[in-house]
Amino acid sequence: MRIGLTYDLKESFAPDGYDPSDALEEYDSRETVALLTIAIEADGHSVIGLGGGREFLDNILRDKVDLVFNIAEGRGNHVGREAQVPSVLEMLDIPYSGSGPQCLAICLDKPLTKQLVAAAAVPTPHWQVVSNSGNISGCKLNFPAIIKPANEGSSKGIRGSSLVNDRTEAIANMTGLLDSYRQPMMIEEFIPGDEITVGIIGNNPPRVFGVMQVLPREQDVNFVYSLEVKRDYLKLVDYECPAYLDEKTLSRLTAASLTAFTTLGCRDFARLDFRISPDGTPYFIEINPLPGLGTHSDLVIMALKLGWSHEALIAAVLQAAIERQSPHAAAQ
Repeated sequence: MRIGLTYDLKESFAPDGYDPSDALEEYDSRETVALLTIAIEADGHSVIGLGGGREFLDNILRDKVDLVFNIAEGRGNHVGREAQVPSVLEMLDIPYSGSGPQCLAICLDKPLTKQLVAAAAVPTPHWQVVSNSGNISGCKLNFPAIIKPANEGSSKGIRGSSLVNDRTEAIANMTGLLDSYRQPMMIEEFIPGDEITVGIIGNNPPRVFGVMQVLPREQDVNFVYSLEVKRDYLKLVDYECPAYLDEKTLSRLTAASLTAFTTLGCRDFARLDFRISPDGTPYFIEINPLPGLGTHSDLVIMALKLGWSHEALIAAVLQAAIERQSPHAAAQ
């Protein structure tokens, strides 16, 4: 098959003076694009680089492809930016990997995602959306709490300083974040306990293929898997996969993950983050239906820990997408 590859490169963007220091965190490198190209070609396909933004529009109208492998994060500061490329592909009736526009737009809206997941009886920490620091004065959440941008991924805006112990700290933290990210913030009750990430692949049915625990090398019940930690993960954390969890907790975690995946309309693959409370309750934190696939990404680390190669992971995602396009597959 001729597989188109969509992506947004860090080097394609020039942040303005108002952008935060992590503005390009979700975009990819040429190294990641090269690795994906090698993996897809190893699976027996040819690869046509399509890029992202206007370059993607030009290329997709010129180059004929059978299916698109999509990792494009989209342009701008819009909550629907991850839906941009899939929307164009649907308009042109070109099949592609991963979730559809509606799912991608919903999942980048963290408060809306939590509302839908909570309605499906998946536990998630209490939260409040804040559009200005004055909103915190009437906050009824328990502290400590964590503050994060409401419409970001790739841990953008989540630092060690995001964990606040009271309203005074919250107000001080919130003001700078509102100015930097130019979007509402979400303040969420912090769950002390284990940091867990879950990988799902497939559709009919989807399956949990890995559960990984993130272990800080310096023990801290208030550990935050922040952007600083992810940028220096080789020194600061270890990864345990499979995670050593008791059967009851693992069963609840698997059920919660699959419920969230299907409730939100995810397809082909996704990564979900949880905190496990001291009583063993898995609390849903967020889901990424367009997770990173570079060598330093959690989903790839998980796969490698389980004995998969990077090529095998990409082949599994691509196969799920191809099978979903089959006329014999159930409607997605």
